[in-house]
Amino acid sequence: MKSFLCTGSMKYIQKLNFGVIVCFWSLFLLSQTIHSQTKNEMRGVWMATLLNIDWPSSANLTTQQQKQEIITILNHHQSVGINALFLQIRPAADAFYRSSYEPWSKWLTGTQGQEPNPYYDPLSFWIKECHRRGMELHAWFNPFRAAVSEDADLLSNHHIVHERPDWFINYGSRIYFNPGLPSVRDYVTKVIMEVVNNYDMDGVHFDDYFYPYKIEGQEFSDHGTFQKLGEAFSNIGDWRRDNVSSFIKNISDSIRSVKPEVRFGISPSGVWRNKDMDVTGSDTRAGQTAFDDLYADVLLWMKSGWVDYLAPQIYWHIGFELADYQVLLEWWSKHSYGRHIYIGQSAYKIRKDADFTAWRNPQELPRHLRLNHKYPQVKGNIFFSSKSLRANALGIGDSLKNNYFQYPALVPPMFYKPVITLKTPYLYRISHGHKMLTIYWSGEEKQKKQSRYQLVYRYKGDKNPGQENPKYIIALLPPETRSFEDTPPKKGYYTYVVSSVSITNHESLGSHELTINYRKRKPRKKKIKT
Repeated sequence: MKSFLCTGSMKYIQKLNFGVIVCFWSLFLLSQTIHSQTKNEMRGVWMATLLNIDWPSSANLTTQQQKQEIITILNHHQSVGINALFLQIRPAADAFYRSSYEPWSKWLTGTQGQEPNPYYDPLSFWIKECHRRGMELHAWFNPFRAAVSEDADLLSNHHIVHERPDWFINYGSRIYFNPGLPSVRDYVTKVIMEVVNNYDMDGVHFDDYFYPYKIEGQEFSDHGTFQKLGEAFSNIGDWRRDNVSSFIKNISDSIRSVKPEVRFGISPSGVWRNKDMDVTGSDTRAGQTAFDDLYADVLLWMKSGWVDYLAPQIYWHIGFELADYQVLLEWWSKHSYGRHIYIGQSAYKIRKDADFTAWRNPQELPRHLRLNHKYPQVKGNIFFSSKSLRANALGIGDSLKNNYFQYPALVPPMFYKPVITLKTPYLYRISHGHKMLTIYWSGEEKQKKQSRYQLVYRYKGDKNPGQENPKYIIALLPPETRSFEDTPPKKGYYTYVVSSVSITNHESLGSHELTINYRKRKPRKKKIKT
């Protein structure tokens, strides 16, 4: 188009039908939007198990029904373009996996402490099914929430509340661990590290709950602990923040000591501090903030390199007076400290009867996604929650699939983490069948455990324009796969390339290309013997 505008006659352009110009320009803008889709982008979704928000749909499902729901959910998210799932496996000192510390969750089987029957390990099944689809699985823990009811009698006899009642504080209608106790922090670290050691998940994830959100007129009764253990601090707020920070550092060090490739990230409250409390804070007026109310000093964690990413929950619309999405997006992008920033998006607010008019507009969330692309520090999004995306309210799921996530995306690699690179696959043959082509390649068998998936690229013609543009990716396959059947859209020459992606999201060099002339052959008629 550039050469056309430079060499074409302006008089000729002026004579063009206005409608043709508009159509031409619209197609150009559409092509620019498509090509602007980045190849490396976090497209995550939170899968909440607390109160059966997302999965399982009921605690009364059979094992087979639970598995079928997992498959259905993952197939849907894969079709939309999601590449990472953040599964809540420990919502309240309980487990959606086999734990030697804590009981099976009541939201899994209906009764806390009762294992699935017939038995299966839900976390293992989720991981296997995610990886089969080239999706990551991040294990989401709630570190200090012990129960959603203050009635301890409703808990399993083997719940830690009964074994160590001195560790807990009732606040509001719930029971919480006391983060000020070193023994509590050590215990929760052991719980998390058991999962890190025993499962092949891709990350450890915490949300915004450390100390609980404040309830007006109630005090979190840890003052006695502060009197005993907080002598080095002039106020209880600094002591609480240090408790959480010590825990975060310990988790970070523990993960890196055994599986340095596993990522550790947190999705804090969307506002760190308001500007009226701290000149470095955001120009917002949020009621409660991560630093002042939840005692989460997330900037310290980022500066110190204790976490690999943050996913601030910016759950407000563009132009919201108290906490403007755009204001917070810019603020967090300026405080990434070289780490990845993913934006927590409130898909659950999108509905026809939303409290704010902005969320009744199907373009609100797409505006967020377009705005994010202006900030290179922002590497993608995580949506809350799975059920909301699957509901497709106001067509938001269709919009993601058809416009913003039209092509596959790789989870962005972190170059401050260990780098695992794989040998290039060897593409050696293409066979031409009746209506399809089958490509064959070989790979390094010893690297299967370090491989997350393989990519197949298809280019029209005999030229290879490279691996940068995701529109050429036609398949994302498990590491053990060594062939792929393809049906090109029409006749002609096609060139194929195969690459491998490691568990640290680093892509190998592409194989040498093979080109074939695709023709839809008519099936041969078998001769009938007479």
